[in-house]
Amino acid sequence: MKRVCVFCGSNPGLNPAYANAARALGRAIAGRGLGLVYGGGHVGLMGIVADAAMREGAEVIGIIPETLMRREVGHGAITDLRVVSTMHERKAMMADLSDGFVVLPGGIGTLEEAVEAFTWTQLGIHNKGLVFLDTAGYWERLGAVFDHMVTEGFLHEKHRALATLAATPEEALDALASFTPVTVEKWAEKTQR
Repeated sequence: MKRVCVFCGSNPGLNPAYANAARALGRAIAGRGLGLVYGGGHVGLMGIVADAAMREGAEVIGIIPETLMRREVGHGAITDLRVVSTMHERKAMMADLSDGFVVLPGGIGTLEEAVEAFTWTQLGIHNKGLVFLDTAGYWERLGAVFDHMVTEGFLHEKHRALATLAATPEEALDALASFTPVTVEKWAEKTQR
């Protein structure tokens, strides 16, 4: 593993624990000699994780669409800021440049990015781990939704294991380092009418 992609909010959220987790994750990524790939913003948790990683000497690559360059205030002090045309291009480049994903607290955009990465692993488009950093129980309910999908027959149990929750940045990075993709021959059972 050379680089970790971090999905996170473009604001800091209301709980100071979220900003603390972003700082700790940036330091942990740098401490392991890894690079950071993220959404390219200078604001919110994005800016916090990038600044923390840079202060510790990590390579930081940000990818930001032109339409968000002003709104998210593209981070001009990082190692490499890439401005792209679309959100689709942003997500594809983030996935291409990284070897796994950690998800900090965030909103709908963060959730959408994470679920797409999860789907791509499930479908075998890439073989990269996905770990939700469950700061202050932020992602606990989402984990329950994934479990409910398994119970109701919409998500294979082996695929459910592809998206894990971790309590600390160190646990999240350990989970990525030990990630092994699964192969499920038949991921959905056909039912008879």
